[in-house]
Amino acid sequence: MANPAAQIDPTEEMISARGFPAIGGWSKSAREDALSRLRAMGLPQRRDEYWKFTRPDSLTTPEAAPAAVFENDEAPLFDTMDRLKIVFVDGVFDAEASDDLALEGVSIERLATSDSDLHWARDVYGVLEARGQTPVKRPLATLNTACAKDGVLIHVTGKPNKPISLIYRHLSEASDAILHHCIKLDAGADLTVLENGPAAARFNKVMEVDIANGAAFHHVRAQGRDHERRAATHIFARLGEKSEFKSFTLTVNGVLTRNEAVIEMTGDDAVAHVAGACVGDGAFHHDDTVFITHDAVNCESRQVFKKVLRNGATGVFQGKILVKEGAQKTDGYQISQSLLLDDDSQFLAKPELEIYADDVACSHGSTSGAIDEEALFYLRARGVPKGVATDMLTLSFLAEAVEEIESEALKEEINTRLESWLARRRR
Repeated sequence: MANPAAQIDPTEEMISARGFPAIGGWSKSAREDALSRLRAMGLPQRRDEYWKFTRPDSLTTPEAAPAAVFENDEAPLFDTMDRLKIVFVDGVFDAEASDDLALEGVSIERLATSDSDLHWARDVYGVLEARGQTPVKRPLATLNTACAKDGVLIHVTGKPNKPISLIYRHLSEASDAILHHCIKLDAGADLTVLENGPAAARFNKVMEVDIANGAAFHHVRAQGRDHERRAATHIFARLGEKSEFKSFTLTVNGVLTRNEAVIEMTGDDAVAHVAGACVGDGAFHHDDTVFITHDAVNCESRQVFKKVLRNGATGVFQGKILVKEGAQKTDGYQISQSLLLDDDSQFLAKPELEIYADDVACSHGSTSGAIDEEALFYLRARGVPKGVATDMLTLSFLAEAVEEIESEALKEEINTRLESWLARRRR
Protein backbone atom coordinates (compact mmCIF):
# COMPACT_ATOMS: atom_id res chain seq x y z
CA MET A 1 0.00 0.00 0.00
CA ALA A 2 1.34 3.42 -0.95
CA ASN A 3 2.43 5.71 1.85
CA PRO A 4 0.17 8.71 2.43
CA ALA A 5 1.54 11.95 1.09
CA ALA A 6 3.67 13.82 3.59
CA GLN A 7 1.87 16.72 5.19
CA ILE A 8 3.18 20.04 3.91
CA ASP A 9 4.26 22.40 6.65
CA PRO A 10 2.33 25.67 6.11
CA THR A 11 5.25 27.80 7.27
CA GLU A 12 7.64 26.18 4.80
CA GLU A 13 5.00 26.45 2.10
CA MET A 14 4.68 30.19 2.72
CA ILE A 15 8.46 30.67 2.78
CA SER A 16 8.73 28.81 -0.52
CA ALA A 17 5.95 30.90 -2.07
CA ARG A 18 7.49 34.18 -0.91
CA GLY A 19 11.05 33.23 -1.72
CA PHE A 20 14.13 34.20 0.28
CA PRO A 21 15.66 37.21 -1.51
CA ALA A 22 19.14 36.77 -2.93
CA ILE A 23 20.20 40.01 -1.25
CA GLY A 24 23.62 40.22 0.36
CA GLY A 25 25.23 43.09 2.21
CA TRP A 26 24.09 44.55 5.48
CA SER A 27 20.59 42.98 5.61
CA LYS A 28 21.62 39.37 4.99
CA SER A 29 22.22 38.40 8.62
CA ALA A 30 18.95 40.01 9.76
CA ARG A 31 17.03 38.09 7.09
CA GLU A 32 18.68 34.81 8.01
CA ASP A 33 17.92 35.40 11.68
CA ALA A 34 14.27 36.20 10.86
CA LEU A 35 13.97 33.06 8.74
CA SER A 36 15.28 30.96 11.62
CA ARG A 37 12.91 32.63 14.08
CA LEU A 38 9.95 32.16 11.74
CA ARG A 39 10.62 28.44 11.39
CA ALA A 40 10.82 28.13 15.17
CA MET A 41 7.58 29.99 15.91
CA GLY A 42 5.48 29.04 12.87
CA LEU A 43 2.73 31.10 11.25
CA PRO A 44 -0.15 32.33 13.43
CA GLN A 45 -2.94 29.90 14.23
CA ARG A 46 -6.51 30.50 15.35
CA ARG A 47 -5.71 28.94 18.73
CA ASP A 48 -3.03 31.57 19.44
CA GLU A 49 -4.08 33.94 22.21
CA TYR A 50 -3.71 37.12 20.15
CA TRP A 51 -5.47 35.65 17.12
CA LYS A 52 -8.59 34.28 18.76
CA PHE A 53 -10.72 37.21 17.51
CA THR A 54 -9.27 37.32 13.98
CA ARG A 55 -8.87 34.35 11.67
CA PRO A 56 -5.33 34.43 10.21
CA ASP A 57 -6.08 31.90 7.44
CA SER A 58 -6.33 34.32 4.51
CA LEU A 59 -3.11 36.04 5.64
CA THR A 60 -1.08 32.83 5.77
CA THR A 61 -2.04 30.98 2.59
CA PRO A 62 0.71 30.74 -0.05
CA GLU A 63 -1.45 32.59 -2.58
CA ALA A 64 -3.55 35.66 -1.89
CA ALA A 65 -7.28 35.58 -2.47
CA PRO A 66 -8.12 37.81 -5.45
CA ALA A 67 -9.45 41.28 -4.69
CA ALA A 68 -11.29 43.44 -7.18
CA VAL A 69 -9.73 46.82 -7.90
CA PHE A 70 -11.91 49.59 -6.52
CA GLU A 71 -12.76 52.40 -8.94
CA ASN A 72 -12.39 55.58 -6.91
CA ASP A 73 -13.61 58.89 -8.30
CA GLU A 74 -12.35 60.96 -5.38
CA ALA A 75 -9.26 63.12 -5.59
CA PRO A 76 -6.23 61.33 -4.07
CA LEU A 77 -5.83 61.86 -0.35
CA PHE A 78 -3.29 64.52 0.68
CA ASP A 79 -3.21 65.68 -2.97
CA THR A 80 -3.34 69.38 -2.10
CA MET A 81 -0.36 69.16 0.25
CA ASP A 82 3.24 69.89 -0.60
CA ARG A 83 4.93 66.52 0.00
CA LEU A 84 7.61 64.22 -1.35
CA LYS A 85 5.80 61.34 -3.05
CA ILE A 86 7.10 57.77 -3.14
CA VAL A 87 4.79 55.44 -5.06
CA PHE A 88 4.48 51.66 -5.01
CA VAL A 89 2.12 49.83 -7.36
CA ASP A 90 1.17 46.35 -6.12
CA GLY A 91 4.31 46.49 -4.00
CA VAL A 92 6.62 47.52 -6.87
CA PHE A 93 8.36 50.90 -6.84
CA ASP A 94 7.10 53.25 -9.55
CA ALA A 95 9.92 55.64 -10.39
CA GLU A 96 7.92 57.67 -12.92
CA ALA A 97 5.11 58.40 -10.47
CA SER A 98 7.51 59.15 -7.61
CA ASP A 99 9.35 62.36 -6.89
CA ASP A 100 13.11 62.71 -6.78
CA LEU A 101 14.20 61.24 -3.44
CA ALA A 102 16.24 64.30 -2.44
CA LEU A 103 15.02 66.30 0.54
CA GLU A 104 17.00 68.56 2.84
CA GLY A 105 17.59 67.04 6.25
CA VAL A 106 16.78 63.52 5.03
CA SER A 107 18.45 60.74 3.10
CA ILE A 108 16.11 58.30 1.33
CA GLU A 109 17.06 55.03 -0.30
CA ARG A 110 15.23 51.92 -1.45
CA LEU A 111 15.76 48.63 0.30
CA ALA A 112 16.02 46.88 -3.07
CA THR A 113 18.99 48.93 -4.23
CA SER A 114 20.89 49.35 -0.96
CA ASP A 115 23.26 46.40 -0.83
CA SER A 116 26.47 47.79 0.66
CA ASP A 117 28.15 45.96 3.53
CA LEU A 118 27.94 48.94 5.87
CA HIS A 119 24.72 50.86 6.30
CA TRP A 120 22.95 52.69 9.14
CA ALA A 121 19.84 50.54 8.57
CA ARG A 122 21.60 47.40 9.81
CA ASP A 123 20.98 48.72 13.35
CA VAL A 124 17.25 49.02 12.63
CA TYR A 125 16.22 46.45 10.01
CA GLY A 126 14.80 43.44 11.82
CA VAL A 127 16.20 44.72 15.12
CA LEU A 128 13.08 46.46 16.41
CA GLU A 129 10.90 43.72 14.93
CA ALA A 130 12.90 41.08 16.84
CA ARG A 131 12.63 43.09 20.07
CA GLY A 132 8.88 43.27 19.54
CA GLN A 133 8.51 39.47 19.56
CA THR A 134 8.63 39.36 23.37
CA PRO A 135 6.39 38.49 25.12
CA VAL A 136 3.99 38.07 22.14
CA LYS A 137 5.07 36.40 18.92
CA ARG A 138 4.33 38.30 15.70
CA PRO A 139 5.21 35.81 12.94
CA LEU A 140 3.78 37.80 10.02
CA ALA A 141 6.24 40.58 10.84
CA THR A 142 9.07 38.05 11.03
CA LEU A 143 8.01 36.69 7.64
CA ASN A 144 8.22 40.23 6.32
CA THR A 145 11.76 40.77 7.65
CA ALA A 146 12.91 37.53 6.06
CA CYS A 147 11.26 37.97 2.67
CA ALA A 148 10.75 41.68 1.91
CA LYS A 149 12.42 42.72 -1.32
CA ASP A 150 11.71 46.45 -1.19
CA GLY A 151 10.70 49.39 0.95
CA VAL A 152 12.27 52.70 1.90
CA LEU A 153 15.18 53.51 4.20
CA ILE A 154 14.79 57.01 5.64
CA HIS A 155 17.51 58.63 7.76
CA VAL A 156 16.43 61.96 9.25
CA THR A 157 19.17 64.31 10.39
CA GLY A 158 17.21 67.57 10.54
CA LYS A 159 13.72 68.98 10.11
CA PRO A 160 12.59 68.67 6.48
CA ASN A 161 10.17 71.33 5.24
CA LYS A 162 7.56 68.87 3.99
CA PRO A 163 6.28 65.39 4.77
CA ILE A 164 7.23 62.18 3.02
CA SER A 165 4.20 60.56 1.42
CA LEU A 166 4.13 56.80 0.79
CA ILE A 167 1.44 56.03 -1.79
CA TYR A 168 0.26 52.46 -2.38
CA ARG A 169 -1.69 51.70 -5.54
CA HIS A 170 -3.55 48.49 -6.33
CA LEU A 171 -3.91 47.51 -10.01
CA SER A 172 -3.77 43.70 -10.11
CA GLU A 173 -6.54 41.58 -8.62
CA ALA A 174 -4.01 38.88 -7.70
CA SER A 175 -1.24 41.07 -6.23
CA ASP A 176 0.46 39.96 -3.02
CA ALA A 177 2.73 42.75 -1.79
CA ILE A 178 5.30 42.85 0.98
CA LEU A 179 7.20 46.02 1.93
CA HIS A 180 9.57 46.84 4.78
CA HIS A 181 10.40 50.44 5.75
CA CYS A 182 13.14 51.57 8.17
CA ILE A 183 13.14 55.09 9.60
CA LYS A 184 15.87 56.47 11.85
CA LEU A 185 15.60 59.92 13.42
CA ASP A 186 18.76 61.46 14.86
CA ALA A 187 18.67 63.54 18.04
CA GLY A 188 16.45 66.60 17.63
CA ALA A 189 15.16 65.57 14.19
CA ASP A 190 11.51 65.86 13.15
CA LEU A 191 9.60 64.01 10.41
CA THR A 192 6.03 63.53 9.24
CA VAL A 193 5.19 60.44 7.19
CA LEU A 194 1.90 60.08 5.31
CA GLU A 195 0.61 56.77 3.95
CA ASN A 196 -2.41 56.11 1.81
CA GLY A 197 -3.79 53.58 -0.61
CA PRO A 198 -4.87 49.92 -0.67
CA ALA A 199 -1.46 48.60 -1.85
CA ALA A 200 -2.52 45.17 -3.17
CA ALA A 201 -5.04 42.37 -2.94
CA ARG A 202 -3.03 41.26 0.10
CA PHE A 203 -0.50 43.47 1.83
CA ASN A 204 2.12 42.68 4.47
CA LYS A 205 3.98 45.75 5.68
CA VAL A 206 6.47 46.44 8.45
CA MET A 207 7.67 49.88 9.50
CA GLU A 208 10.50 50.14 12.03
CA VAL A 209 11.03 53.58 13.57
CA ASP A 210 14.03 54.39 15.78
CA ILE A 211 13.60 57.79 17.46
CA ALA A 212 16.64 59.30 19.17
CA ASN A 213 16.64 61.75 22.07
CA GLY A 214 14.54 64.85 21.50
CA ALA A 215 13.31 63.72 18.07
CA ALA A 216 9.67 63.69 16.92
CA PHE A 217 7.91 61.34 14.49
CA HIS A 218 4.38 62.02 13.20
CA HIS A 219 2.49 59.45 11.15
CA VAL A 220 -0.93 59.74 9.48
CA ARG A 221 -2.22 56.78 7.49
CA ALA A 222 -5.38 56.18 5.45
CA GLN A 223 -5.82 52.61 4.30
CA GLY A 224 -7.30 52.25 0.84
CA ARG A 225 -10.98 51.93 0.04
CA ASP A 226 -10.81 48.68 -1.96
CA HIS A 227 -13.63 46.55 -0.53
CA GLU A 228 -11.97 43.14 -0.91
CA ARG A 229 -8.38 43.89 0.11
CA ARG A 230 -6.62 42.17 3.02
CA ALA A 231 -3.77 43.65 5.02
CA ALA A 232 -1.49 42.88 7.96
CA THR A 233 0.61 45.88 9.00
CA HIS A 234 3.10 46.37 11.81
CA ILE A 235 4.78 49.41 13.32
CA PHE A 236 7.69 48.84 15.69
CA ALA A 237 9.02 51.96 17.42
CA ARG A 238 11.74 52.65 19.97
CA LEU A 239 11.73 56.01 21.75
CA GLY A 240 14.69 57.80 23.31
CA GLU A 241 14.71 60.49 25.99
CA LYS A 242 12.22 63.35 25.47
CA SER A 243 11.24 61.93 22.10
CA GLU A 244 7.77 61.82 20.56
CA PHE A 245 5.85 59.29 18.48
CA LYS A 246 2.33 60.00 17.23
CA SER A 247 0.46 57.74 14.81
CA PHE A 248 -3.11 57.88 13.50
CA THR A 249 -4.83 55.45 11.11
CA LEU A 250 -8.09 55.84 9.21
CA THR A 251 -9.72 52.70 7.78
CA VAL A 252 -12.99 52.76 5.84
CA ASN A 253 -13.01 49.57 3.73
CA GLY A 254 -11.36 46.18 3.41
CA VAL A 255 -12.60 42.69 4.10
CA LEU A 256 -9.78 42.07 6.62
CA THR A 257 -7.32 44.46 8.22
CA ARG A 258 -5.01 43.82 11.14
CA ASN A 259 -2.87 46.73 12.32
CA GLU A 260 -0.29 46.04 15.00
CA ALA A 261 1.72 48.69 16.87
CA VAL A 262 4.54 47.72 19.22
CA ILE A 263 6.02 50.72 21.02
CA GLU A 264 8.99 50.62 23.41
CA MET A 265 9.75 53.68 25.53
CA THR A 266 13.38 53.41 26.60
CA GLY A 267 14.19 57.05 27.39
CA ASP A 268 12.81 59.24 30.18
CA ASP A 269 10.09 61.83 29.40
CA ALA A 270 9.07 60.22 26.12
CA VAL A 271 5.57 60.51 24.61
CA ALA A 272 3.78 57.90 22.48
CA HIS A 273 0.26 58.30 21.07
CA VAL A 274 -1.40 55.64 18.88
CA ALA A 275 -4.91 56.29 17.57
CA GLY A 276 -7.32 54.97 14.99
CA ALA A 277 -10.77 55.59 13.55
CA CYS A 278 -12.56 53.04 11.40
CA VAL A 279 -15.99 52.80 9.82
CA GLY A 280 -17.05 49.41 8.50
CA ASP A 281 -20.04 48.22 6.52
CA GLY A 282 -20.91 44.59 5.79
CA ALA A 283 -18.07 42.13 5.15
CA PHE A 284 -15.56 44.10 7.18
CA HIS A 285 -13.22 42.81 9.89
CA HIS A 286 -10.87 45.31 11.50
CA ASP A 287 -8.34 44.46 14.22
CA ASP A 288 -6.15 46.92 16.13
CA THR A 289 -3.55 45.19 18.31
CA VAL A 290 -1.32 47.50 20.35
CA PHE A 291 1.45 46.79 22.87
CA ILE A 292 3.17 49.71 24.63
CA THR A 293 6.07 49.10 27.01
CA HIS A 294 7.11 51.74 29.54
CA ASP A 295 10.74 51.14 30.47
CA ALA A 296 11.74 54.64 31.57
CA VAL A 297 10.68 57.37 33.99
CA ASN A 298 7.96 59.98 33.46
CA CYS A 299 6.70 58.74 30.08
CA GLU A 300 3.23 59.27 28.62
CA SER A 301 1.28 56.94 26.35
CA ARG A 302 -2.20 57.18 24.84
CA GLN A 303 -4.20 54.60 22.92
CA VAL A 304 -7.43 56.00 21.45
CA PHE A 305 -9.45 53.76 19.11
CA LYS A 306 -12.98 54.30 17.81
CA LYS A 307 -14.91 51.96 15.51
CA VAL A 308 -18.27 52.50 13.78
CA LEU A 309 -19.81 49.24 12.57
CA ARG A 310 -22.96 48.16 10.73
CA ASN A 311 -24.46 45.44 8.52
CA GLY A 312 -22.57 42.65 10.25
CA ALA A 313 -19.15 44.34 10.43
CA THR A 314 -16.70 43.23 13.13
CA GLY A 315 -14.25 45.33 15.10
CA VAL A 316 -11.45 44.04 17.33
CA PHE A 317 -9.21 45.87 19.81
CA GLN A 318 -6.38 44.26 21.77
CA GLY A 319 -4.36 46.81 23.69
CA LYS A 320 -1.80 46.44 26.44
CA ILE A 321 0.20 48.82 28.62
CA LEU A 322 3.21 47.18 30.26
CA VAL A 323 4.95 49.24 32.96
CA LYS A 324 8.27 47.72 33.92
CA GLU A 325 9.86 47.90 37.33
CA GLY A 326 11.45 51.31 37.82
CA ALA A 327 9.29 53.06 35.22
CA GLN A 328 7.93 55.49 37.81
CA LYS A 329 5.73 58.51 37.00
CA THR A 330 4.19 56.63 34.07
CA ASP A 331 1.03 58.14 32.60
CA GLY A 332 -0.80 55.54 30.51
CA TYR A 333 -4.24 56.03 28.97
CA GLN A 334 -6.17 53.56 26.87
CA ILE A 335 -9.70 53.81 25.46
CA SER A 336 -11.43 51.62 22.89
CA GLN A 337 -15.03 52.22 21.92
CA SER A 338 -17.45 51.06 19.28
CA LEU A 339 -20.63 52.52 17.89
CA LEU A 340 -22.90 49.73 16.60
CA LEU A 341 -25.44 51.01 14.12
CA ASP A 342 -27.43 47.76 14.04
CA ASP A 343 -27.86 44.48 15.94
CA ASP A 344 -25.78 42.42 13.49
CA SER A 345 -22.36 43.98 14.11
CA GLN A 346 -19.98 43.16 16.93
CA PHE A 347 -17.03 44.62 18.81
CA LEU A 348 -14.51 42.36 20.57
CA ALA A 349 -12.11 43.97 23.02
CA LYS A 350 -9.25 42.83 25.22
CA PRO A 351 -7.75 45.78 27.16
CA GLU A 352 -4.84 44.96 29.48
CA LEU A 353 -2.64 46.62 32.09
CA GLU A 354 0.48 44.98 33.56
CA ILE A 355 2.23 47.20 36.09
CA TYR A 356 5.40 46.60 38.11
CA ALA A 357 5.94 50.17 39.39
CA ASP A 358 4.10 51.83 42.27
CA ASP A 359 4.02 55.51 41.23
CA VAL A 360 1.92 55.45 38.07
CA ALA A 361 -1.36 56.78 36.67
CA CYS A 362 -2.77 54.21 34.25
CA SER A 363 -6.33 53.74 33.07
CA HIS A 364 -8.16 51.74 30.46
CA GLY A 365 -11.73 51.48 29.31
CA SER A 366 -13.77 49.82 26.61
CA THR A 367 -17.41 50.40 25.73
CA SER A 368 -19.82 49.42 23.01
CA GLY A 369 -23.19 50.98 22.32
CA ALA A 370 -25.72 52.36 19.89
CA ILE A 371 -26.55 55.89 18.73
CA ASP A 372 -27.72 58.14 21.55
CA GLU A 373 -31.47 58.23 20.96
CA GLU A 374 -31.93 61.43 22.96
CA ALA A 375 -29.32 63.26 20.91
CA LEU A 376 -30.83 61.87 17.71
CA PHE A 377 -34.30 63.03 18.77
CA TYR A 378 -32.93 66.48 19.63
CA LEU A 379 -31.44 66.91 16.15
CA ARG A 380 -34.49 65.54 14.34
CA ALA A 381 -36.79 67.81 16.35
CA ARG A 382 -34.85 70.73 14.92
CA GLY A 383 -35.39 69.64 11.34
CA VAL A 384 -32.24 67.62 10.74
CA PRO A 385 -33.00 64.53 8.59
CA LYS A 386 -32.34 61.21 10.34
CA GLY A 387 -29.46 60.20 8.04
CA VAL A 388 -27.70 63.53 8.43
CA ALA A 389 -28.27 63.50 12.20
CA THR A 390 -26.82 59.99 12.45
CA ASP A 391 -23.74 61.08 10.51
CA MET A 392 -23.27 64.09 12.77
CA LEU A 393 -23.37 61.90 15.88
CA THR A 394 -21.04 59.40 14.25
CA LEU A 395 -18.45 62.09 13.49
CA SER A 396 -18.77 63.35 17.04
CA PHE A 397 -18.10 59.84 18.31
CA LEU A 398 -14.94 59.54 16.16
CA ALA A 399 -13.68 63.01 17.09
CA GLU A 400 -11.52 61.96 20.06
CA ALA A 401 -9.43 59.70 17.84
CA VAL A 402 -9.13 62.24 15.01
CA GLU A 403 -8.07 64.91 17.52
CA GLU A 404 -4.90 62.92 18.11
CA ILE A 405 -3.64 64.26 14.75
CA GLU A 406 -1.46 67.26 15.54
CA SER A 407 -1.66 68.99 12.15
CA GLU A 408 -4.88 70.96 11.66
CA ALA A 409 -4.65 70.57 7.88
CA LEU A 410 -4.35 66.79 8.12
CA LYS A 411 -7.13 66.66 10.69
CA GLU A 412 -9.44 68.59 8.37
CA GLU A 413 -8.58 66.29 5.43
CA ILE A 414 -9.38 63.17 7.47
CA ASN A 415 -12.68 64.63 8.69
CA THR A 416 -13.64 65.54 5.13
CA ARG A 417 -13.03 61.97 3.96
CA LEU A 418 -15.06 60.57 6.84
CA GLU A 419 -17.96 62.89 6.04
CA SER A 420 -17.82 61.86 2.39
CA TRP A 421 -17.80 58.13 3.21
CA LEU A 422 -20.76 58.47 5.55
CA ALA A 423 -22.74 60.60 3.08
CA ARG A 424 -22.34 57.99 0.33
CA ARG A 425 -23.82 55.34 2.61
CA ARG A 426 -26.52 57.50 4.15
CA ARG A 427 -29.84 55.75 4.64
